Amino acid sequence: MADHNDPNAVNTIFSDVDVSAADLYDIFGFPSADHTHGESVVMALTFAAVPKAGELDADMLYRMRMAPDTRIQRTPKEDHSLEGLLTYVDGVKDKYESILHPFEVRVSVDVNQKASIRFINFPGGSFSQTIDTNQVTELTAPGGQTIKVYIGGRDDAFFNDLPGFFRSINYAPQFYHVPHTMTDARELKIPKTLLELEGNDLFNSDPAFPDWGHGFKKDLPVTPLTWSGDRFKKDAEGNYQFVYSGKDAQAGKNINAIILEVPLTYLTATPEVHRIVNVWGESWVRKAAGKVEDIPDHPLLLEHPWSFVEQAKLDEELKAYKLVDTDGQAFADAALSERENSRQMGANNFWLAPHFVKRLGHLGWGFGPSISALGVATAFDHDNSPVSVYKTYDLVVEAFPRVQKLLFQELNMPDDSWNPKKLNIPLRRPVEIFIPNVCSIDMDTTGTWPFGRRPEDQVATRFLSLFLDMTASFKGIRYHVDIMNNQALWDAVPIQPKTPPNPLQNDKAFLPDFPYIAAPW
Repeated sequence: MADHNDPNAVNTIFSDVDVSAADLYDIFGFPSADHTHGESVVMALTFAAVPKAGELDADMLYRMRMAPDTRIQRTPKEDHSLEGLLTYVDGVKDKYESILHPFEVRVSVDVNQKASIRFINFPGGSFSQTIDTNQVTELTAPGGQTIKVYIGGRDDAFFNDLPGFFRSINYAPQFYHVPHTMTDARELKIPKTLLELEGNDLFNSDPAFPDWGHGFKKDLPVTPLTWSGDRFKKDAEGNYQFVYSGKDAQAGKNINAIILEVPLTYLTATPEVHRIVNVWGESWVRKAAGKVEDIPDHPLLLEHPWSFVEQAKLDEELKAYKLVDTDGQAFADAALSERENSRQMGANNFWLAPHFVKRLGHLGWGFGPSISALGVATAFDHDNSPVSVYKTYDLVVEAFPRVQKLLFQELNMPDDSWNPKKLNIPLRRPVEIFIPNVCSIDMDTTGTWPFGRRPEDQVATRFLSLFLDMTASFKGIRYHVDIMNNQALWDAVPIQPKTPPNPLQNDKAFLPDFPYIAAPW
Protein backbone atom coordinates (compact mmCIF):
# COMPACT_ATOMS: atom_id res chain seq x y z
CA MET A 1 0.00 0.00 0.00
CA ALA A 2 1.66 3.19 -1.22
CA ASP A 3 5.01 1.63 -2.05
CA HIS A 4 5.72 2.72 -5.62
CA ASN A 5 9.26 1.77 -6.67
CA ASP A 6 9.59 -1.03 -4.14
CA PRO A 7 11.48 -3.36 -3.74
CA ASN A 8 14.87 -2.22 -5.02
CA ALA A 9 14.91 -5.02 -7.60
CA VAL A 10 12.18 -3.16 -9.52
CA ASN A 11 12.98 0.37 -8.30
CA THR A 12 13.01 2.52 -11.43
CA ILE A 13 14.42 5.44 -9.47
CA PHE A 14 17.78 3.80 -10.09
CA SER A 15 19.29 4.77 -13.41
CA ASP A 16 19.77 1.15 -14.49
CA VAL A 17 16.41 -0.41 -13.50
CA ASP A 18 13.49 -0.59 -15.93
CA VAL A 19 9.81 -0.30 -15.07
CA SER A 20 8.44 -3.70 -14.08
CA ALA A 21 4.94 -5.16 -13.92
CA ALA A 22 6.08 -6.79 -10.67
CA ASP A 23 6.17 -3.39 -8.95
CA LEU A 24 3.05 -3.24 -6.77
CA TYR A 25 1.86 0.29 -6.08
CA ASP A 26 -1.12 0.42 -3.72
CA ILE A 27 -3.76 -1.64 -2.05
CA PHE A 28 -7.14 -0.15 -1.16
CA GLY A 29 -9.85 -1.69 0.98
CA PHE A 30 -13.12 -0.39 2.38
CA PRO A 31 -16.74 -1.48 2.96
CA SER A 32 -18.96 -0.94 -0.06
CA ALA A 33 -21.88 1.47 0.30
CA ASP A 34 -23.81 -0.71 -2.16
CA HIS A 35 -25.77 -3.29 -0.15
CA THR A 36 -27.65 -4.72 -3.15
CA HIS A 37 -25.98 -8.07 -2.50
CA GLY A 38 -25.60 -7.58 1.25
CA GLU A 39 -22.47 -6.32 3.00
CA SER A 40 -19.53 -6.27 0.59
CA VAL A 41 -15.90 -5.26 0.82
CA VAL A 42 -14.00 -3.47 -1.94
CA MET A 43 -10.35 -4.45 -2.48
CA ALA A 44 -8.06 -3.03 -5.16
CA LEU A 45 -4.45 -3.94 -5.95
CA THR A 46 -2.61 -1.59 -8.31
CA PHE A 47 0.73 -2.04 -10.05
CA ALA A 48 2.95 -0.69 -12.81
CA ALA A 49 1.29 -0.31 -16.23
CA VAL A 50 3.59 -2.70 -18.09
CA PRO A 51 3.47 -3.24 -21.04
CA LYS A 52 0.92 -0.39 -20.87
CA ALA A 53 -2.30 0.66 -19.18
CA GLY A 54 -4.92 -1.95 -19.94
CA GLU A 55 -2.39 -4.56 -21.08
CA LEU A 56 -0.93 -6.88 -18.45
CA ASP A 57 2.32 -8.85 -18.50
CA ALA A 58 1.62 -12.52 -19.31
CA ASP A 59 4.66 -13.58 -17.23
CA MET A 60 3.11 -12.23 -14.02
CA LEU A 61 0.93 -13.85 -11.39
CA TYR A 62 -0.82 -11.60 -8.84
CA ARG A 63 -2.20 -12.81 -5.54
CA MET A 64 -4.65 -11.02 -3.25
CA ARG A 65 -4.62 -12.81 0.09
CA MET A 66 -7.40 -12.37 2.64
CA ALA A 67 -7.92 -13.31 6.27
CA PRO A 68 -11.13 -12.29 8.11
CA ASP A 69 -10.63 -11.74 11.82
CA THR A 70 -12.22 -10.33 14.94
CA ARG A 71 -11.45 -6.80 16.11
CA ILE A 72 -8.51 -6.39 18.51
CA GLN A 73 -9.64 -5.99 22.12
CA ARG A 74 -7.44 -4.16 24.61
CA THR A 75 -7.05 -4.64 28.34
CA PRO A 76 -7.20 -1.65 30.73
CA LYS A 77 -3.66 -2.34 32.00
CA GLU A 78 -1.97 -2.98 28.70
CA ASP A 79 1.82 -3.31 28.77
CA HIS A 80 3.47 -0.54 26.72
CA SER A 81 7.01 -1.66 27.50
CA LEU A 82 9.42 -3.23 25.04
CA GLU A 83 8.44 -6.58 26.49
CA GLY A 84 4.80 -5.72 25.83
CA LEU A 85 5.61 -4.89 22.21
CA LEU A 86 7.43 -8.19 21.73
CA THR A 87 4.53 -10.05 23.33
CA TYR A 88 2.14 -8.41 20.85
CA VAL A 89 4.41 -9.38 17.95
CA ASP A 90 4.58 -12.99 19.16
CA GLY A 91 0.78 -13.05 19.31
CA VAL A 92 0.54 -11.81 15.71
CA LYS A 93 3.05 -14.44 14.64
CA ASP A 94 1.10 -17.24 16.31
CA LYS A 95 -2.21 -16.03 14.86
CA TYR A 96 -1.01 -15.89 11.26
CA GLU A 97 0.89 -19.17 11.51
CA SER A 98 -1.61 -21.26 13.46
CA ILE A 99 -5.06 -19.68 13.65
CA LEU A 100 -5.75 -17.70 10.50
CA HIS A 101 -5.60 -19.60 7.24
CA PRO A 102 -5.62 -16.97 4.48
CA PHE A 103 -7.38 -17.71 1.24
CA GLU A 104 -6.60 -15.99 -2.01
CA VAL A 105 -7.50 -14.68 -5.42
CA ARG A 106 -4.96 -15.37 -8.19
CA VAL A 107 -4.90 -13.46 -11.45
CA SER A 108 -2.86 -13.95 -14.59
CA VAL A 109 -3.39 -13.18 -18.28
CA ASP A 110 -2.59 -15.12 -21.43
CA VAL A 111 -1.00 -13.77 -24.60
CA ASN A 112 -4.45 -12.75 -25.85
CA GLN A 113 -5.06 -10.67 -22.70
CA LYS A 114 -7.75 -13.00 -21.41
CA ALA A 115 -7.60 -12.94 -17.61
CA SER A 116 -7.76 -16.10 -15.52
CA ILE A 117 -9.10 -15.40 -12.02
CA ARG A 118 -9.11 -18.15 -9.37
CA PHE A 119 -10.81 -17.97 -5.96
CA ILE A 120 -9.00 -20.52 -3.78
CA ASN A 121 -10.09 -22.06 -0.45
CA PHE A 122 -12.74 -19.46 0.39
CA PRO A 123 -15.45 -20.40 2.90
CA GLY A 124 -17.94 -19.63 0.11
CA GLY A 125 -16.27 -22.19 -2.15
CA SER A 126 -13.45 -22.27 -4.70
CA PHE A 127 -14.00 -21.51 -8.38
CA SER A 128 -12.27 -20.04 -11.41
CA GLN A 129 -13.23 -18.21 -14.57
CA THR A 130 -11.67 -16.64 -17.65
CA ILE A 131 -12.84 -13.08 -18.27
CA ASP A 132 -12.17 -10.11 -20.52
CA THR A 133 -9.88 -7.37 -19.29
CA ASN A 134 -10.78 -3.66 -19.08
CA GLN A 135 -14.44 -4.17 -18.33
CA VAL A 136 -16.58 -4.78 -15.26
CA THR A 137 -17.61 -8.42 -14.91
CA GLU A 138 -20.01 -9.98 -12.43
CA LEU A 139 -19.19 -13.53 -11.31
CA THR A 140 -21.42 -15.94 -9.43
CA ALA A 141 -19.79 -17.79 -6.53
CA PRO A 142 -20.73 -21.41 -5.68
CA GLY A 143 -23.04 -20.12 -2.93
CA GLY A 144 -24.82 -17.76 -5.31
CA GLN A 145 -23.10 -14.54 -4.19
CA THR A 146 -22.33 -11.93 -6.85
CA ILE A 147 -18.70 -10.81 -7.06
CA LYS A 148 -17.73 -7.77 -9.13
CA VAL A 149 -14.36 -7.84 -10.89
CA TYR A 150 -12.34 -5.38 -12.92
CA ILE A 151 -8.88 -6.22 -14.30
CA GLY A 152 -7.19 -3.61 -16.48
CA GLY A 153 -5.94 -0.06 -16.80
CA ARG A 154 -6.88 2.87 -14.54
CA ASP A 155 -5.61 6.28 -13.50
CA ASP A 156 -2.93 6.18 -10.78
CA ALA A 157 -4.97 6.66 -7.61
CA PHE A 158 -1.99 7.69 -5.45
CA PHE A 159 -1.70 11.48 -5.19
CA ASN A 160 1.42 12.74 -3.45
CA ASP A 161 4.57 14.85 -3.66
CA LEU A 162 6.97 11.94 -4.08
CA PRO A 163 10.05 14.14 -4.70
CA GLY A 164 9.22 16.01 -1.48
CA PHE A 165 9.24 12.77 0.48
CA PHE A 166 12.58 11.81 -1.05
CA ARG A 167 14.02 15.21 -0.19
CA SER A 168 12.90 14.64 3.40
CA ILE A 169 14.99 11.46 3.59
CA ASN A 170 17.86 12.77 1.38
CA TYR A 171 17.33 10.00 -1.16
CA ALA A 172 19.91 10.53 -3.87
CA PRO A 173 18.48 8.34 -6.70
CA GLN A 174 15.49 10.68 -7.05
CA PHE A 175 17.79 13.64 -7.79
CA TYR A 176 20.98 12.10 -9.20
CA HIS A 177 21.96 9.38 -11.65
CA VAL A 178 22.56 6.50 -9.24
CA PRO A 179 22.74 2.84 -10.30
CA HIS A 180 21.26 0.24 -7.97
CA THR A 181 24.73 -1.17 -7.29
CA MET A 182 25.74 2.02 -5.43
CA THR A 183 24.10 1.01 -2.16
CA ASP A 184 25.97 3.70 -0.22
CA ALA A 185 24.43 6.44 -2.39
CA ARG A 186 20.77 5.82 -1.57
CA GLU A 187 19.72 7.47 1.67
CA LEU A 188 22.73 9.68 2.26
CA LYS A 189 24.14 10.20 5.75
CA ILE A 190 22.34 13.52 6.12
CA PRO A 191 19.61 14.04 8.74
CA LYS A 192 16.06 13.30 7.68
CA THR A 193 14.11 16.54 7.79
CA LEU A 194 10.86 18.26 6.85
CA LEU A 195 12.70 21.59 6.63
CA GLU A 196 15.65 22.48 4.43
CA LEU A 197 19.00 22.35 6.22
CA GLU A 198 21.29 25.37 5.97
CA GLY A 199 24.05 24.56 3.48
CA ASN A 200 22.57 21.23 2.33
CA ASP A 201 23.27 21.94 -1.34
CA LEU A 202 22.91 18.26 -2.18
CA PHE A 203 19.12 18.43 -1.65
CA ASN A 204 17.91 21.96 -1.01
CA SER A 205 15.71 23.30 -3.81
CA ASP A 206 17.61 24.96 -6.66
CA PRO A 207 15.79 27.83 -8.43
CA ALA A 208 18.08 27.35 -11.43
CA PHE A 209 16.66 23.82 -11.93
CA PRO A 210 12.93 23.89 -11.05
CA ASP A 211 12.43 20.40 -12.56
CA TRP A 212 15.23 18.86 -10.50
CA GLY A 213 13.88 15.70 -8.89
CA HIS A 214 10.72 15.93 -11.02
CA GLY A 215 12.09 13.96 -13.97
CA PHE A 216 15.39 15.83 -14.31
CA LYS A 217 18.44 14.38 -12.57
CA LYS A 218 21.98 15.65 -12.07
CA ASP A 219 25.18 13.66 -12.11
CA LEU A 220 26.21 12.58 -8.64
CA PRO A 221 28.90 15.00 -7.42
CA VAL A 222 32.34 13.78 -6.38
CA THR A 223 32.30 15.94 -3.24
CA PRO A 224 31.58 14.25 0.13
CA LEU A 225 27.93 13.17 0.22
CA THR A 226 27.40 14.58 3.70
CA TRP A 227 26.25 17.71 5.52
CA SER A 228 28.13 19.56 8.25
CA GLY A 229 25.69 22.35 9.21
CA ASP A 230 23.98 22.98 12.52
CA ARG A 231 20.69 24.76 11.74
CA PHE A 232 17.61 24.81 9.57
CA LYS A 233 17.58 27.17 6.60
CA LYS A 234 15.51 30.37 6.85
CA ASP A 235 14.64 33.05 4.31
CA ALA A 236 14.99 36.82 4.84
CA GLU A 237 11.61 36.93 6.61
CA GLY A 238 12.63 34.19 9.04
CA ASN A 239 10.56 31.45 7.42
CA TYR A 240 11.73 27.86 7.26
CA GLN A 241 11.81 26.24 3.82
CA PHE A 242 9.51 23.23 3.38
CA VAL A 243 11.03 20.24 1.55
CA TYR A 244 7.52 19.51 0.24
CA SER A 245 5.84 21.42 -2.59
CA GLY A 246 2.37 19.88 -2.38
CA LYS A 247 2.42 18.98 -6.09
CA ASP A 248 1.08 15.65 -7.34
CA ALA A 249 3.99 13.69 -8.79
CA GLN A 250 1.61 11.00 -10.07
CA ALA A 251 -0.68 13.35 -12.00
CA GLY A 252 -1.37 12.11 -15.53
CA LYS A 253 0.06 8.65 -14.88
CA ASN A 254 -1.69 5.33 -15.34
CA ILE A 255 -1.57 1.97 -13.60
CA ASN A 256 -3.00 -1.49 -14.02
CA ALA A 257 -5.32 -2.83 -11.35
CA ILE A 258 -7.25 -5.78 -9.99
CA ILE A 259 -10.42 -4.50 -8.32
CA LEU A 260 -12.91 -6.71 -6.49
CA GLU A 261 -16.19 -6.16 -4.67
CA VAL A 262 -16.89 -9.28 -2.63
CA PRO A 263 -19.86 -10.10 -0.35
CA LEU A 264 -18.78 -10.63 3.24
CA THR A 265 -20.74 -13.88 3.36
CA TYR A 266 -18.37 -15.31 0.74
CA LEU A 267 -15.35 -14.42 2.89
CA THR A 268 -16.64 -15.78 6.19
CA ALA A 269 -19.40 -18.04 7.44
CA THR A 270 -19.71 -15.81 10.51
CA PRO A 271 -19.90 -12.22 9.20
CA GLU A 272 -21.44 -11.01 12.46
CA VAL A 273 -18.24 -12.06 14.28
CA HIS A 274 -15.49 -11.52 11.72
CA ARG A 275 -15.83 -7.77 11.19
CA ILE A 276 -12.22 -7.24 10.10
CA VAL A 277 -11.00 -8.21 6.63
CA ASN A 278 -7.22 -8.30 6.38
CA VAL A 279 -5.92 -8.18 2.82
CA TRP A 280 -2.50 -7.95 1.21
CA GLY A 281 -1.12 -8.38 -2.29
CA GLU A 282 1.79 -10.20 -3.87
CA SER A 283 3.44 -10.13 -7.29
CA TRP A 284 5.12 -13.26 -8.67
CA VAL A 285 7.06 -13.51 -11.92
CA ARG A 286 7.49 -16.66 -13.98
CA LYS A 287 10.99 -18.07 -13.39
CA ALA A 288 11.35 -19.15 -17.02
CA ALA A 289 10.87 -15.52 -18.13
CA GLY A 290 14.27 -14.52 -16.76
CA LYS A 291 12.89 -11.25 -15.36
CA VAL A 292 13.79 -9.41 -12.14
CA GLU A 293 17.21 -11.01 -12.10
CA ASP A 294 18.21 -9.41 -8.78
CA ILE A 295 15.78 -11.72 -7.01
CA PRO A 296 16.96 -15.35 -7.16
CA ASP A 297 14.65 -18.08 -8.42
CA HIS A 298 15.38 -20.11 -5.27
CA PRO A 299 15.90 -17.70 -2.36
CA LEU A 300 18.15 -18.61 0.55
CA LEU A 301 17.27 -18.15 4.19
CA LEU A 302 19.16 -14.85 4.35
CA GLU A 303 17.25 -13.52 1.35
CA HIS A 304 13.85 -14.44 2.76
CA PRO A 305 13.97 -15.39 6.49
CA TRP A 306 10.61 -17.16 6.21
CA SER A 307 11.27 -18.76 2.82
CA PHE A 308 11.80 -22.34 4.04
CA VAL A 309 8.38 -22.38 5.70
CA GLU A 310 6.65 -20.69 2.80
CA GLN A 311 8.35 -22.75 0.10
CA ALA A 312 6.97 -25.89 1.68
CA LYS A 313 3.44 -24.53 1.22
CA LEU A 314 3.76 -23.75 -2.49
CA ASP A 315 1.56 -25.63 -4.92
CA GLU A 316 2.71 -26.65 -8.40
CA GLU A 317 1.59 -23.38 -10.01
CA LEU A 318 3.48 -21.18 -7.54
CA LYS A 319 6.63 -23.29 -7.80
CA ALA A 320 6.96 -22.03 -11.39
CA TYR A 321 7.10 -18.41 -10.11
CA LYS A 322 9.17 -16.37 -7.69
CA LEU A 323 7.89 -13.74 -5.26
CA VAL A 324 8.96 -10.16 -6.04
CA ASP A 325 6.81 -7.64 -4.16
CA THR A 326 4.26 -7.56 -1.36
CA ASP A 327 1.89 -4.74 -0.47
CA GLY A 328 -0.30 -4.28 2.57
CA GLN A 329 0.01 -1.22 4.78
CA ALA A 330 0.88 2.24 3.51
CA PHE A 331 4.61 2.99 3.83
CA ALA A 332 5.40 -0.22 5.73
CA ASP A 333 7.63 -1.18 2.79
CA ALA A 334 8.66 2.14 1.24
CA ALA A 335 9.47 4.02 4.47
CA LEU A 336 10.05 1.38 7.14
CA SER A 337 11.45 -1.59 5.20
CA GLU A 338 13.69 0.68 3.08
CA ARG A 339 12.71 -1.17 -0.12
CA GLU A 340 14.97 -4.12 0.65
CA ASN A 341 14.28 -7.17 -1.53
CA SER A 342 14.50 -9.48 1.48
CA ARG A 343 11.82 -7.60 3.41
CA GLN A 344 8.88 -8.38 1.10
CA MET A 345 7.00 -10.45 3.67
CA GLY A 346 3.41 -9.24 3.70
CA ALA A 347 1.60 -10.50 6.80
CA ASN A 348 4.77 -12.35 7.85
CA ASN A 349 6.53 -9.09 8.69
CA PHE A 350 6.56 -9.79 12.43
CA TRP A 351 10.21 -10.69 11.71
CA LEU A 352 10.81 -6.98 11.07
CA ALA A 353 9.47 -5.59 14.36
CA PRO A 354 12.95 -4.94 15.83
CA HIS A 355 14.01 -3.21 12.62
CA PHE A 356 10.88 -1.04 12.62
CA VAL A 357 11.68 0.22 16.13
CA LYS A 358 15.21 1.18 15.09
CA ARG A 359 14.03 2.67 11.80
CA LEU A 360 11.38 4.81 13.50
CA GLY A 361 14.09 6.01 15.88
CA HIS A 362 16.22 7.02 12.91
CA LEU A 363 13.33 8.79 11.19
CA GLY A 364 12.27 10.46 14.43
CA TRP A 365 15.62 12.18 14.94
CA GLY A 366 15.00 13.86 11.58
CA PHE A 367 11.27 14.56 11.60
CA GLY A 368 10.92 15.26 15.34
CA PRO A 369 13.15 18.39 15.51
CA SER A 370 11.62 19.61 12.23
CA ILE A 371 8.16 19.47 13.77
CA SER A 372 9.28 21.09 17.02
CA ALA A 373 11.01 23.94 15.16
CA LEU A 374 7.59 24.97 13.80
CA GLY A 375 6.11 25.07 17.29
CA VAL A 376 4.18 21.85 16.69
CA ALA A 377 4.26 19.03 19.27
CA THR A 378 5.92 15.73 18.39
CA ALA A 379 5.55 12.29 19.97
CA PHE A 380 9.24 11.54 19.39
CA ASP A 381 11.69 12.21 22.21
CA HIS A 382 14.60 14.12 20.61
CA ASP A 383 15.98 15.81 23.76
CA ASN A 384 14.84 19.23 22.49
CA SER A 385 17.37 19.16 19.67
CA PRO A 386 17.25 22.48 17.77
CA VAL A 387 18.00 20.78 14.45
CA SER A 388 17.54 17.38 12.82
CA VAL A 389 20.16 14.77 13.71
CA TYR A 390 21.53 11.84 11.72
CA LYS A 391 21.41 8.92 14.14
CA THR A 392 21.05 5.19 13.64
CA TYR A 393 20.59 2.41 16.16
CA ASP A 394 22.15 -1.02 16.45
CA LEU A 395 20.12 -2.03 19.50
CA VAL A 396 16.34 -2.02 19.90
CA VAL A 397 16.62 -1.24 23.62
CA GLU A 398 18.32 2.06 22.78
CA ALA A 399 15.77 3.16 20.19
CA PHE A 400 12.61 2.02 21.97
CA PRO A 401 12.42 4.76 24.67
CA ARG A 402 12.53 7.38 21.91
CA VAL A 403 9.63 5.89 19.97
CA GLN A 404 7.59 4.32 22.78
CA LYS A 405 4.98 7.09 22.86
CA LEU A 406 4.80 7.17 19.05
CA LEU A 407 4.23 3.41 18.81
CA PHE A 408 1.48 3.16 21.42
CA GLN A 409 -0.39 6.47 21.05
CA GLU A 410 -3.92 6.33 19.67
CA LEU A 411 -4.31 8.15 16.36
CA ASN A 412 -7.16 10.62 16.62
CA MET A 413 -9.58 10.95 13.71
CA PRO A 414 -10.74 14.38 12.41
CA ASP A 415 -14.37 13.73 13.45
CA ASP A 416 -16.77 10.83 14.08
CA SER A 417 -17.75 10.22 10.44
CA TRP A 418 -15.38 7.21 10.25
CA ASN A 419 -17.62 5.40 12.79
CA PRO A 420 -21.14 5.73 11.30
CA LYS A 421 -22.67 3.16 13.67
CA LYS A 422 -21.25 4.92 16.75
CA LEU A 423 -19.82 1.65 18.05
CA ASN A 424 -17.17 1.30 20.75
CA ILE A 425 -14.29 0.86 18.29
CA PRO A 426 -10.84 1.72 19.71
CA LEU A 427 -8.68 4.14 17.79
CA ARG A 428 -5.79 2.47 16.05
CA ARG A 429 -2.13 2.78 17.03
CA PRO A 430 1.04 2.54 14.92
CA VAL A 431 2.12 -0.72 16.56
CA GLU A 432 -1.11 -2.35 15.34
CA ILE A 433 -1.06 -0.71 11.93
CA PHE A 434 2.34 -1.88 10.70
CA ILE A 435 2.53 -5.35 12.26
CA PRO A 436 1.27 -7.34 10.45
CA ASN A 437 1.75 -5.65 7.07
CA VAL A 438 -1.86 -5.91 5.89
CA CYS A 439 -4.64 -3.53 4.94
CA SER A 440 -6.99 -4.15 7.86
CA ILE A 441 -10.54 -3.22 6.81
CA ASP A 442 -13.03 -2.64 9.61
CA MET A 443 -16.49 -3.38 8.21
CA ASP A 444 -18.21 -1.27 10.88
CA THR A 445 -16.37 1.87 9.74
CA THR A 446 -16.15 3.80 6.49
CA GLY A 447 -12.82 2.07 5.85
CA THR A 448 -10.87 5.32 5.89
CA TRP A 449 -7.20 4.92 6.89
CA PRO A 450 -6.15 3.43 9.29
CA PHE A 451 -9.41 1.40 9.39
CA GLY A 452 -8.77 0.32 5.79
CA ARG A 453 -7.86 2.64 2.96
CA ARG A 454 -10.23 4.61 0.76
CA PRO A 455 -8.94 6.08 -2.54
CA GLU A 456 -9.58 9.64 -1.34
CA ASP A 457 -7.44 9.24 1.80
CA GLN A 458 -4.33 11.44 1.75
CA VAL A 459 -2.41 8.58 3.27
CA ALA A 460 1.08 10.03 2.65
CA THR A 461 0.35 13.00 4.91
CA ARG A 462 -1.47 10.78 7.39
CA PHE A 463 1.73 8.72 7.70
CA LEU A 464 3.64 11.88 8.68
CA SER A 465 1.02 12.55 11.37
CA LEU A 466 2.32 9.50 13.27
CA PHE A 467 5.19 11.70 14.47
CA LEU A 468 2.81 14.25 16.03
CA ASP A 469 1.80 14.19 19.68
CA MET A 470 -1.86 13.16 19.56
CA THR A 471 -2.45 14.58 23.05
CA ALA A 472 -1.66 18.14 21.84
CA SER A 473 -4.09 20.67 20.36
CA PHE A 474 -4.10 23.34 17.65
CA LYS A 475 -6.55 26.21 18.20
CA GLY A 476 -8.61 24.03 20.50
CA ILE A 477 -8.63 21.06 18.09
CA ARG A 478 -6.89 17.87 19.21
CA TYR A 479 -4.22 16.76 16.77
CA HIS A 480 -5.53 14.12 14.39
CA VAL A 481 -4.43 12.17 11.31
CA ASP A 482 -5.54 14.95 8.96
CA ILE A 483 -4.26 17.94 10.94
CA MET A 484 -1.35 18.37 8.48
CA ASN A 485 -3.91 18.76 5.68
CA ASN A 486 -5.37 21.76 7.53
CA GLN A 487 -4.38 24.96 5.73
CA ALA A 488 -4.84 26.96 8.96
CA LEU A 489 -1.95 25.04 10.52
CA TRP A 490 0.47 26.05 7.79
CA ASP A 491 -0.82 29.63 7.81
CA ALA A 492 0.05 29.80 11.52
CA VAL A 493 3.66 28.54 11.37
CA PRO A 494 6.81 30.21 9.93
CA ILE A 495 7.25 28.19 6.76
CA GLN A 496 7.31 28.56 2.96
CA PRO A 497 5.53 27.39 0.94
CA LYS A 498 2.44 27.56 3.14
CA THR A 499 0.83 24.46 1.76
CA PRO A 500 0.06 20.95 3.03
CA PRO A 501 2.90 18.58 2.11
CA ASN A 502 0.82 16.61 -0.39
CA PRO A 503 -2.13 17.45 -2.70
CA LEU A 504 -5.55 17.07 -1.12
CA GLN A 505 -7.21 15.54 -4.19
CA ASN A 506 -6.35 13.15 -6.97
CA ASP A 507 -5.72 14.40 -10.51
CA LYS A 508 -8.93 12.63 -11.60
CA ALA A 509 -12.07 12.41 -9.48
CA PHE A 510 -12.79 8.97 -8.10
CA LEU A 511 -15.98 7.21 -9.18
CA PRO A 512 -18.95 6.83 -6.81
CA ASP A 513 -19.50 3.22 -7.89
CA PHE A 514 -17.48 0.17 -8.91
CA PRO A 515 -14.65 0.14 -10.02
CA TYR A 516 -14.19 3.42 -8.05
CA ILE A 517 -10.75 4.30 -9.50
CA ALA A 518 -10.92 6.66 -12.48
CA ALA A 519 -10.42 5.51 -16.07
CA PRO A 520 -6.88 5.82 -17.49
CA TRP A 521 -5.63 8.87 -19.33
